[in-house]
Amino acid sequence: MNGKWVFAGAAALLLIVFAVATMSYKSESSDQSAQAVSRNKERLVRMHSPTLGNAQAKVEIVEFLDPACETCSRFYPLVKQMMAANPNDIRLVLRYAPFHNGSEAVVAVLEAARRQGKLWPVLEALLASQSAWAPQHTAQVNLVWPHLEGLGLDLERLRADMNAPEIVRIIEQDLADAQALNVTKTPEFFVNGQPLPRFGFEYLQQLVDRALQGT
Repeated sequence: MNGKWVFAGAAALLLIVFAVATMSYKSESSDQSAQAVSRNKERLVRMHSPTLGNAQAKVEIVEFLDPACETCSRFYPLVKQMMAANPNDIRLVLRYAPFHNGSEAVVAVLEAARRQGKLWPVLEALLASQSAWAPQHTAQVNLVWPHLEGLGLDLERLRADMNAPEIVRIIEQDLADAQALNVTKTPEFFVNGQPLPRFGFEYLQQLVDRALQGT
């Protein structure tokens, strides 16, 4: 009986130690991100970065996104809802962090679609159909095409544009900026230049609410 209590006590102590270590790690990671931003503010937004919303908005959300990231697909509609609830007050800036296998080719699809003025509808279509073209978190660009039908794209032109050197440079620049800003996962958000204190939509919402209130 005493042995069981000792085991239970040891297990509880291990859980406490693990929780404290996890909180410490998250706090340290957040501090590292904040320091990285303070050293590299010019890397948050580039001239080539796609934007959505009012250019003079009070709140600017910079999102590093991987189109094959399942969490990105879950967060995106929530961000859109937040923007819809605050029209003209929130601007979204999209940055690419194609960390999953095969994602760079899908980012090239997005940028090629952008040349036809279709980036945002294509992004939304791909996030909605992600499970079909990114099985087991591996992007397969050859499975993307059926999900772009009905969007008014010139697919032949899009396939040709995917290989444009300018698009390759955009992806390389975004990956370099992600590294400089300590972005190691997606989605990663910065609100008016401030990283999330911890990962989670509630922390994004808190930062946005504070920025909207001017605090």
